[in-house]
Amino acid sequence: MKKIKYITAFLILTIAAFILSSCDESKSQEVQEVITAKLTQAPHVPPPITRDYPAKVKIELEVLELVGKLSDGVEYTFWTFGGEVPGSFIRVREGDEVEFHLHNHPSSKLPHNIDLHAVTGPGGGAEASFTTPGHTSVFNFKVLNPGLYVYHCATAPVGLHIANGMYGLILVEPKEGLPPVDREYYVMQSEFYTEGKYGEEGYQPFSMEKALEENPDYVVFNGSVGSMVGDKALRAKVGEKVRLFVGNGGPNLVSSFHVIGEIFDVVYQEGGTTRNQKNVQTTLVPAGGSAIVEFQVDVPGEFILVDHSIFRAFNKGAIGKIAVTGPEDEIIFSHKTADELYSGNKKDFGSIDPTTGTYRDNNTKENYVPQFANEASEQDYSSLTPPANNESKSENSSSTNDDLAKMGKQLYQSTCSACHMMDGSGMANVFPPIKDSDWIKKNGKAGMIAAVANGMNGEITVNGKKYNNVMPPQQLTDTQMAAVLTYVYKEINKSNETVTVEDVKKYKNSNALTRK
Repeated sequence: MKKIKYITAFLILTIAAFILSSCDESKSQEVQEVITAKLTQAPHVPPPITRDYPAKVKIELEVLELVGKLSDGVEYTFWTFGGEVPGSFIRVREGDEVEFHLHNHPSSKLPHNIDLHAVTGPGGGAEASFTTPGHTSVFNFKVLNPGLYVYHCATAPVGLHIANGMYGLILVEPKEGLPPVDREYYVMQSEFYTEGKYGEEGYQPFSMEKALEENPDYVVFNGSVGSMVGDKALRAKVGEKVRLFVGNGGPNLVSSFHVIGEIFDVVYQEGGTTRNQKNVQTTLVPAGGSAIVEFQVDVPGEFILVDHSIFRAFNKGAIGKIAVTGPEDEIIFSHKTADELYSGNKKDFGSIDPTTGTYRDNNTKENYVPQFANEASEQDYSSLTPPANNESKSENSSSTNDDLAKMGKQLYQSTCSACHMMDGSGMANVFPPIKDSDWIKKNGKAGMIAAVANGMNGEITVNGKKYNNVMPPQQLTDTQMAAVLTYVYKEINKSNETVTVEDVKKYKNSNALTRK
């Protein structure tokens, strides 16, 4: 009997302890304070959340319609959350109760709202947040699911509101938090559809026709061309771990997000909370979706962020940079250790005989015709050299110059036009123009020859605008170089200037190049 009493008492105490423990746990999950969220503009991110309990989080976000810079010399009317594109970065914790205040500035011409993909509820809050100009809407929600979520305006026509810049990211940190890193950045891709073509200066209105065709003129990071290059480049030091919160506002295109020269150690695909991929080169980010990528930077240098649908990067603006400083590690990466002449005559591995332009192995079917192989051999090209002076014209000078012009045009199309464009206008903020270029006028043919022969690296100023990119040395013969530069002078710049083989021989190894 006494034993039964002891067992009964033990069970009562155990149950009581369990109930008290449950009460404590429940209490720890109750909202214990009210805080106002700190919002940041790209590429900055609010600091990690250190509290281990949910809070009531008050968010104040203002809608503004304003004219801003889309690219150098190009203006556009942006509709924004927080006065910037993308909209402000919001950071909350799983289990937080959010009180959201959406203010539509009195200067706005249209009503707006917000659809947060992190919200569990009709429209993601769109209906509850519909706000006319000069009004404020308030609604509440609890963040149930951790992850990185897109938000956007969902007022009709939805596509137009998103296309004009109304999107951003909200991070719902898991209760246990994210693993610590040294730096976090906010990167958001989107596209813009303008009446004028890429780089056309002046105010550019929205083009519904191009939006319906999903044919944007601009694909950019963080709202404009050049938003993360030069002084605005992201920063890191060798050995640091970097986390990028990557979003895609769309409204149409899927991003193939890639950092040139880096491998993502970890990817949280589609903004979820599972570290489900390691050692990733390129990750897809859907329109209206996100991803979190992490990597350690091991060597110094500039690492280029691109959409690897690559024409979007080099022809439509989707380029950013991470500037990494610190000590070199030549075991991981040595930079160039040799630069030697290569004639193509090494039979062990040279496939094409440069003197004939044909494949060495006659048994090989010629699926590909070497460039210019059928035009003439190098010896033939020498006869096309432009005259060194006006007194040495031959009877056949007219036909010779026609052939030279044809050769120069072909070389320009195959060697130069990808960066400098067919008309020589260049690419805004990325590759300088060679048409009507004050840099060419200052440096003359000597500078042109030195640049083509030896390449260029670093900042230059052309027509008052700075460019900071790499032009590799062009592997051209003296005659080819004379032909293509003559084409640049005569056809692109409508000049009477010509470049001769003698000019090339004289200046290709000179110090004629200046960067100013």
